[in-house]
Amino acid sequence: MQQHLSTPISIELVDKILEKYQLEDLNQATIREIVSVVNDIEEESGEKYIRMEMGVPGLKPSTIGTNAEINALQRGVASKYPMLEGIKELKQAASSFVKAFMNLDISPEGCVPTVGSMQASYANFLVTGQLYPEKDTVLFIDPGFPVQKQQLDVLGYKYESFDVYDFRGEALREKLESYFSTGRIASVIYSNPNNPTWICFTDSELRIIGELATKYDVVIIEDLAYFAMDFRKDLSCPFEEPYQASVGRYTDHYVLLISSSKAFSYAGQRTGLMCVSDKLFHRKYDHLQKRFGLPKYGQVLVSRVLYSLSSGTSHSAQYALAAMLKAASDGKFKFLDEVKEYGIRGGWMKELFLSNGFELIYDRDMNEPLADGFYFTVRYGNMSGGELLKELLYYGISAITLGKTGSKQQGLRACVSQTGKERFAELKERLELFRNNHT
Repeated sequence: MQQHLSTPISIELVDKILEKYQLEDLNQATIREIVSVVNDIEEESGEKYIRMEMGVPGLKPSTIGTNAEINALQRGVASKYPMLEGIKELKQAASSFVKAFMNLDISPEGCVPTVGSMQASYANFLVTGQLYPEKDTVLFIDPGFPVQKQQLDVLGYKYESFDVYDFRGEALREKLESYFSTGRIASVIYSNPNNPTWICFTDSELRIIGELATKYDVVIIEDLAYFAMDFRKDLSCPFEEPYQASVGRYTDHYVLLISSSKAFSYAGQRTGLMCVSDKLFHRKYDHLQKRFGLPKYGQVLVSRVLYSLSSGTSHSAQYALAAMLKAASDGKFKFLDEVKEYGIRGGWMKELFLSNGFELIYDRDMNEPLADGFYFTVRYGNMSGGELLKELLYYGISAITLGKTGSKQQGLRACVSQTGKERFAELKERLELFRNNHT
């Protein structure tokens, strides 16, 4: 950056705060570090950033959920410990919801609330790593959510990953088999729609994943944090095609992670679900018996692991999630109508970047352009992700680099949730100045 150029944010101020956090290479910065950096710059400069670094909901929660939780609190549930496996209303609503919007049959027994999907992934990582002594590694189909790798660092478990950018379609089969055939892979995790790229696996790709998982006895953990938010299709009608795509159609050993944070804008109450397939929930493993004194996957997951982690999930918030899931399955709550706002924002914001010299990185699902949604990915010229992020900070724009997500591509993940239409003109002005200063 040339020091004499005019930028919305003082170059000296940005550099000073980056030095404070000792962030010499922004490719290595975590999401929370970027959040702290931008908070400090905003406070000192008095300027408001276009904040695209953190995937937080930008919409109000449904009154269906908040009213149900308020009513539960007024009935006094806050004084009572919730059952580890969850309240009956939520388990039944979750089972119906999975049937209504995925056309999968999972018994209420296997639908268990967790303290957000983060706890669900942690718990399942822990259990899948104990199924067989020789299967000690989790495989990430990247790009993905960086904190899930941090969870494995905390657990002391091994993991491997690959960037799916060059392995779409049938190329995915050979790549996966190269890992599965080692006999070391215990489980696989991916998000669909994907954080950070917004790619969506096709049914043929999910079939490949499922068939290989069955062949090599690998558990699939499908992270559905952005449930049914592929806005290219109308997935909003319960018990009608098309359904949210899932590996559950192609293998019996899978876990679905369903978040309330994005699709239901209920992030603050930290309530999510893990829905374990019936066969996996009841499957017995000799090594689980030796390690935990219980043989069944579901028993260990709930009565050993969840018990140890949090002893249950927020009692009142379970009633909120149960009410929203039931209303959605009954056709009384069009939850996707509310979050389509993200797709509208995504389309406008993408166009602003593209018209100012940026390029999309992950831009297609096979032959079909990606949906406009919660995230998109961009690059600029030959800049590395870290260089581009640092440059954009001078222009009052924040994001995260793709490097921390397991991507091998150089660029940034942009989240649209915190940027309303009222700031599009400001974003346009800043991007035009960026382009002019970099021509």
